[in-house]
Parts: sequence; C-alpha cells; structure tokens
Amino acid sequence: MPSAVSTQTETPVLEKYVPVPETKYDLDWADLVTLDFSQYDLPGGKQKLAEQLKDAVHKIGFFYIVNFGLSQEDIDRQFAIGKAVFALPEEERLKYRASLEEGIYNGYRPLGAIEIKPGLRDNVELYNIFKFVPQYERSHPAVIREHYAEIEKFHRYIHEKIVYKLFRLIAIILELPEDYLIPGHSYEGDSDCHLRYMMSRARTPEENAKYGNIYTRGHTDFGSLTLLFRQPVAALQVKTPEGEWKYVKPLPGSITVNIADALQFWTNGYLKSSIHRVIAPPPDQAHIDRLGLLYFVRPGAQLNLKTVESPLLKRLGLLDGVKDGDVTAGDWVRARIRRNWEKPPEKQENLALGGVKTQVVYD
Repeated sequence: MPSAVSTQTETPVLEKYVPVPETKYDLDWADLVTLDFSQYDLPGGKQKLAEQLKDAVHKIGFFYIVNFGLSQEDIDRQFAIGKAVFALPEEERLKYRASLEEGIYNGYRPLGAIEIKPGLRDNVELYNIFKFVPQYERSHPAVIREHYAEIEKFHRYIHEKIVYKLFRLIAIILELPEDYLIPGHSYEGDSDCHLRYMMSRARTPEENAKYGNIYTRGHTDFGSLTLLFRQPVAALQVKTPEGEWKYVKPLPGSITVNIADALQFWTNGYLKSSIHRVIAPPPDQAHIDRLGLLYFVRPGAQLNLKTVESPLLKRLGLLDGVKDGDVTAGDWVRARIRRNWEKPPEKQENLALGGVKTQVVYD
C-alpha cells in the first residue's frame, strides 16, 4: 500500500480513511446517555435535552451526542489528515514539536513522551492544532498547510455549533442564563482549545504484559469538555462511581463527550470529571494502530476556578463554605501539562494548586 505521503517534497496526497471493523468480543460497556441534537432547536428541545443530560453529568460525566451536523465524509477527511501526519518520517514530525516543558501543547508531542510506569514510556503521539486566531499561529507540516482551510472550517464548526450548544445545556442544568459559560470560552479568546490527531501504536502481547495492558494511565482531562469522534478500536474505559472500569462503546454516528476539570471545579463536584484510561485493545484489534480525532475545550486563561453562583448548587448546599479561589484556568492547564513531564507520582501525591486538585491513577 502506498504511503499517505510519498516524500517530503511532494504535495501530500490523502488516502481515503476506512475505519477498521469493530471487535467481535463481548465487552463490558458503560451505560451512557445519548443526546439527539436534531431535537435541540425544536420547541422545548433544549430543556428536554438538559433534563436528559442532568443525571449523566452528575454521576459519571460521559455521554454521547448524535445528529450534530457534521457529515461522516467531513469526519473521515479529518481522520485521513491525521493518518497522513503520522505517516511522515519521524524527523519531519519532530520539526513541529510543541514547547511541552513550558506547558504548551500546540504542535507535535512525540511518541513515548510520558512515563506511565517507572522506566516505561507511553506508545502515544499527538498532533494538536490550536484555534485559528493570530495568537496561536505556528508552523505546520505541508499536509496540514495544504488542508488548512478545511481544518479551520471543521475546527470552528465544532466550537461554535456543537460546543456552544453543550454549554447552553449545562447552563440550563445549573439554572444559569443560557449563555453564561460562552463568553469564557469564546473562539477568539485566549484559551488553548484544540483539535487533536492522536495515534496509539500497537504493541506486541509481550510488551502489553510488561505495561500491564495500559496505553494511557487513568486521568481526568485538563479543561472544560472533551469531544471524541467515533473510534472503532475498543480501548477507552471510564471509571464508574462504583469504581469499576467500563468500556466506552464506539457508537455509530456519535461523538463521545466528557466533562473535564474546570466544570467540576466550577460546580464544586456536582459535574463529574471522570477518570478514564486507554488500554490494549481486545485480541482481534490488538495489532491495529489506534488513530483518534478529538477536540479539547479549554476555558479562558484568566477565568477563576471558584464555584459559580448557581441556584441549583445553592439549594444542594454546594456553595456553603466555598471561598473565592485564586487559581486561573491557565495556571491549572499549564501545571497539568508540566506535571506530565515529571516522573509519575505515587497515588497519594496528587497535583494540587491553590486548593484545587486532581489524581492520576495506575490501575
């Protein structure tokens, strides 16, 4: 099969993306809510969707959305671009390495950048494209520059036509004005929202055994929301409130959405930023390199992470004793990224910053 990019000097040619078949194994799937966005603009639609979402985001923080307005062709084109990026020679990819030591993810994160167990590095590499506004401009490989307008259109659609709708539903749940969360997440603002192409390289059975079958250790996400486009290689798991690991099913035509740290902090734990991980796929998919397409929503860098004045939270007693914090979202995100470059802490040594904290787990 020809390479997605024949040489470094030729114009990049995209191969058609064809998703791999789903596993035939009967896995223990998480029971997650599915929101049908075709209902959003109907009379009373937002309120019905918010009610449907309310228990899900309070208990587990993971859910699906369908009928969100992007065609499968649009999505597959982005997977094809990601595939072409990771087909570039390693020395070419490294030219676009992100300033990771400074807590900046814009650009390429190399394979094996994070230690997941003492002496063992991960099998994941990333290419992040931040928002299409001047302050995030940087150099990119030709395969991205050739499709820059197409990527920007996709990027902006996710943020302005999907993410804003999700924030309105969350505001309704919290009994706040519908647009309450949007100014702090504006596309033009200073926040590290980004589209991510992600590649998890397959390991041998012997390597998987040495790593305890872990691809990405248990973690919560840095920002406000994460959107994962359907990934048919079964490897993502979420930790339930009962402490069980359940697989997240690759539901056809869906985006998997999860609540991230900032929303948990703003709601004093009412919205759950659930721990999740990526493990080695089942045997019929274990040989496949796992290509992912995600969008990470980060709050404005100067936003404070103190609990918001929500009528719902007040009734539940979640505003009692809450003090104004002095941690900004930008500080939190940079601290989380820098922490990835340190030796993994023991479980009891969680990252804490100005009264907010999170946990990385190994099981």
